[in-house]
Amino acid sequence: MKKLQILGTGCPKCRKLAESAEAAAKELGVEYTVEKVTDIEEIMKFGVMMTPALVVDGVVKSFGTLPNPEAMKKLLA
Repeated sequence: MKKLQILGTGCPKCRKLAESAEAAAKELGVEYTVEKVTDIEEIMKFGVMMTPALVVDGVVKSFGTLPNPEAMKKLLA
């Protein structure tokens, strides 16, 4: 099971990133959990300076951008 973490303050881009990640995981048939990390101190522990950010199994995969659906699938594969 993959652990997807969405780092951000809950802004519209953060919500869109969460939706995109969940849609890509479902399309790939990947079992996953989603955690939304909104605390700035926690976000900084990942070394991320721009949000939204996507973390997959503890590894930062993207930040400061919204990957398109194909790119999102590659990040989750």
